[in-house]
Amino acid sequence: MEQFNFNNELSGKIALVTGGTKGAGKAIAERLLQAGATVIISARNAPEEENSNLHFIAADLSTAEGTQKVISEIMSAYGRLDILINNLGSSTTPAGGFNALSDEDWESTLKANLLAPVRLDRGFLPQMIERKSGVIIHIASIQGKLPLYDSTLPYAASKAALRNYSKSLSNEVTPKGIRVLAVSPGWINTTASKDWLGEIARNANSTVEEAQQGVINALGGIPFGRPSEPREVAEFVGFLVSPRANYLTGTEYIIDGGTVPTI
Repeated sequence: MEQFNFNNELSGKIALVTGGTKGAGKAIAERLLQAGATVIISARNAPEEENSNLHFIAADLSTAEGTQKVISEIMSAYGRLDILINNLGSSTTPAGGFNALSDEDWESTLKANLLAPVRLDRGFLPQMIERKSGVIIHIASIQGKLPLYDSTLPYAASKAALRNYSKSLSNEVTPKGIRVLAVSPGWINTTASKDWLGEIARNANSTVEEAQQGVINALGGIPFGRPSEPREVAEFVGFLVSPRANYLTGTEYIIDGGTVPTI
């Protein structure tokens, strides 16, 4: 039986975490760095707190030019990528249901949440396949199964598509040595989620506390009684990309405190 060094198990690995400057993405990047990986993070804006141990690439991944910039810089600097964490997620559309949404709302959300991972996968997979080694994680959402139509309809639809795409891609590339997995968190306690609650409260002329309870009710309740913390998601992703998870592929893992029914 192979023995693993849990404290330095990703030593020598090159990893990219999109949306890695804040929230769950930041926590994932720090977790992979702690495990010994060389970590690149990408976002439109630089992180508020600089970490010299992380290689930051400024790019708008909702565009083809942005994804190509990231691919080109990583391949030029490192010659390969071992771990790709497609964490970038965007939900900036207005509340009000389907009739409040324009074509631009739909298109911008689909580009960020679906096309960005597709383009990055397409850019990095050839060298992974050539080496018969690599791990791709798609960070989806429980909204792919439990959409909140009033406020995040395009986001939910794009994450549902990402889940399906992830499974299909796994079926194709796992025989070539690449593991592909989806992780669908529930509610994560991030700055963005707090801002989202504030928007819901303003639109409903209610308090933030009432908005929070409304989200919990819409999700069917959270048995844990709270959203997850970014580090809890990061810890599981750290396991999935490690040698300890070598036989895991093609699966969606849900981290939601028990929100989604198991049937």
